[in-house]
Amino acid sequence: MAFLLNTVRYILRGGPPETGLPDRVRAEIRAREASSEQLIGWVQLGLVLFFATLYAIAPRAEGTAGFNFVPFALAAYFLFTVTRLLLSYRFELPQWYLLISIGVDMALLVGLIFSFHIQYGQHPTFYLKTPTLMYVFIFIGLRALRFDPRFVLTTGLVAVAGWLGLVFYAVLADMDHMRVTRNYVDYLTGNTILIGAELDKTMVILSVTVILSVALYRGRSMLFEASRDQAAAMDLRRFFAPEVAASITGADTELQAGEGSQREAAILYADIRAFTSTSAALSPETVLAVLAEYQNMAVEVINDEGGRVDKFLGDGILATFGAVHASGTYAADALRTAQRLVNCTEAEQGRFKAAGWPGHLEIGVAVAAGPVTVGVIGSKHRLEFTVIGDAVNRAAKLEDANKVQQSRALTDRVTYDLACAQGLGNPLVEARPGAQVAGIDTPVDLIVLAGKTPLPPVPPSSPAAAHPSGKS
Repeated sequence: MAFLLNTVRYILRGGPPETGLPDRVRAEIRAREASSEQLIGWVQLGLVLFFATLYAIAPRAEGTAGFNFVPFALAAYFLFTVTRLLLSYRFELPQWYLLISIGVDMALLVGLIFSFHIQYGQHPTFYLKTPTLMYVFIFIGLRALRFDPRFVLTTGLVAVAGWLGLVFYAVLADMDHMRVTRNYVDYLTGNTILIGAELDKTMVILSVTVILSVALYRGRSMLFEASRDQAAAMDLRRFFAPEVAASITGADTELQAGEGSQREAAILYADIRAFTSTSAALSPETVLAVLAEYQNMAVEVINDEGGRVDKFLGDGILATFGAVHASGTYAADALRTAQRLVNCTEAEQGRFKAAGWPGHLEIGVAVAAGPVTVGVIGSKHRLEFTVIGDAVNRAAKLEDANKVQQSRALTDRVTYDLACAQGLGNPLVEARPGAQVAGIDTPVDLIVLAGKTPLPPVPPSSPAAAHPSGKS
């Protein structure tokens, strides 16, 4: 009994409560409901035009003797439907207006059914046998498009009240000649009332209404959950590369730590010089504003060259090329990106100063290529999608080596030769063989991609130049 009462209570308030939902999710639900009302308006307009056309071309029923209300009812309903549709595009229709709309729908149908005994000069019991009553299910079904059980329930209850009103009027209209019968043949062939038949119609309308209301309650629960999940999925796409987010949200099974695959890829690491010491004298708002300007610029360059940001490490950026999706030019793309990042940072100094950076913002970038493992790490309660491998560690150590080497962008000879084989056309700046790099035991043949002086502009890669294989 308690479950039934809770279900009825939920239905009456439109399904699960929206408390606990973020404002943007509630706004998304309201937007969908507003779109549903527009759809309902278009369907109603289509129906009234269809019935008007059908009425105009169909042969007239014989036996009419009184005033024909049908064309006037259709015209009035057409005007009401057009007005309602136009208003739905101007603003979100309030609930009181929707309830009035339901009342108009049912008043039209009940009034039309009531007019039949006048039009054909018959006792009111005549209209109880009209098939026009079946249209009530169209109006009930229309309200289901909104995914709000309250409106379906209201429509069904108003329909039941209207129909019972017609039945009582027919019973009480001519008390001198009782029209109630228990003979089914008399009911079908004459102007009599079979109470059981009218109760059957009432119960069918009620049953359809309740079933649809319960179904919509469950559907509305799913709508809330789906809207919340969709918002979370959209947020996920902002925290991860689109391909990574798609692999997470589209996974057939729940992701577990330890799942991954090995790829040949290039890792790019970029870091702002003297960021910690400089930002210590700035307000948090200024620090975040400068970071936002720099990171927006950097991400645009990285994405433009086919890379994907793996993570932001404070003022550092770890990006991958060929790790998320296979590429035949991953090393060339990464080296081209490193040089473009240095050039773009120089070109955007005014942008950083406007955000509040007090001096010259300088970055260090390094690239290393090799086999990496792409996958999920962490515990069962906290997972992270990332890349691990020697190339990741080497990129970080090479970036630190920029300070010792007095350079702004470095790579090693193996990565550089690989990039040249993949179509890198940028000229060699400087080679420094046998250099000692902190954290790496053996000497490293370094390639300076950007020294202390600005590089000439590096154009964005073109499909022909940067991707000779035609793949990205």
